[in-house]
Amino acid sequence: MRAAILKSLNQPLIVESVPAPIRGSGEVLVNVVAAPVLAYANEVFNGARRYNIELPLIPGCGAIGQVLEVGPDATRLRPGDWVFCDPTVRSRDDARMPDIVLQGWSARGEGGLHLHRYYHDGPFAEVIRVPTENAVPIGDIRAEDAPAWCALNTLLIPYGGWLAAGLAPGETALVSGATGHFGSAAILVALAMGAARVVTPGRNADTLADLVRRFGDRVVPVMLSGDEAGDRDAIVAAAQGPIDCVMDILPPAVTTTTVRAAVMAVRPYGRVVLMGGVGMLGGDDLALPYPWLMRNNITLMGQWMYPRTAVATLLGLIRAHLLPLSHFAISTYPLALVNEAVGHAASNAGAFRMTVLQP
Repeated sequence: MRAAILKSLNQPLIVESVPAPIRGSGEVLVNVVAAPVLAYANEVFNGARRYNIELPLIPGCGAIGQVLEVGPDATRLRPGDWVFCDPTVRSRDDARMPDIVLQGWSARGEGGLHLHRYYHDGPFAEVIRVPTENAVPIGDIRAEDAPAWCALNTLLIPYGGWLAAGLAPGETALVSGATGHFGSAAILVALAMGAARVVTPGRNADTLADLVRRFGDRVVPVMLSGDEAGDRDAIVAAAQGPIDCVMDILPPAVTTTTVRAAVMAVRPYGRVVLMGGVGMLGGDDLALPYPWLMRNNITLMGQWMYPRTAVATLLGLIRAHLLPLSHFAISTYPLALVNEAVGHAASNAGAFRMTVLQP
């Protein structure tokens, strides 16, 4: 089969023929029809993100495809089924504290690296081997719609955050990082889950205006100035009522003052979920006042990715037409142009934009 291979950091991917993966027990082979190219893929491939990966590697993170082969443990999957290849692979020998890797993308800790060495290669290839539970049926779709269904990869991340925070219909949510790729998806998901209002602070006036154009008065934009206290006052005023739940999903380069301005706008007894990258590449860590947390009964949690069951329920929102995939503008590339795809993804990052590889 043909695959794009990362042989060394800070070098272009090389497309060449490699042996097709061999399915073992408890595994599924999937023909990759579409695979998203994440906006920060270039930062993974040049080492800036400092991800714990071993080379050579067929990279990628998630895919849409059709089942080629199933193992003896599969009772419902059949060859030809359309599936989402969930990149979130969990170890099976500790249900309470599983090691987790993103297949073809990143590993964490000794256990994660051990798992990465086995479920190593990602979907920048014609065929991928995944654990049976990671080939999630999505129902019948048209082949030409497979790139749009790659939006699952983006939508699932904020969906996992809202589930962890218990976002309920009728509540007011705030997305810190609303004008970014994952932040804009968090708005779409919150509205699909029934949020009455979503407060969207940001510094990109055009994107904030576009969010209002897309979603109407359920989206409340706030232009940030960089002054922490002033920004928090503006957020609270714009919300026109208590903010029940805050999600931070800002990238690593953002200052902690921006995060704190949004986080501390949450109401007493409110919930805050942290899903961003602030502090991951150095710089200040997030400092929150102990008395504020304690006296206001704030629930503060971190959430990485999403539970396995999230894929099925998110699919339900899509199939019920509560969460339209049509918001995403998609640019597609063949496998032979993978390096162009990586460059395009980096230079065209932002709200509701996707770059998709079609091996």
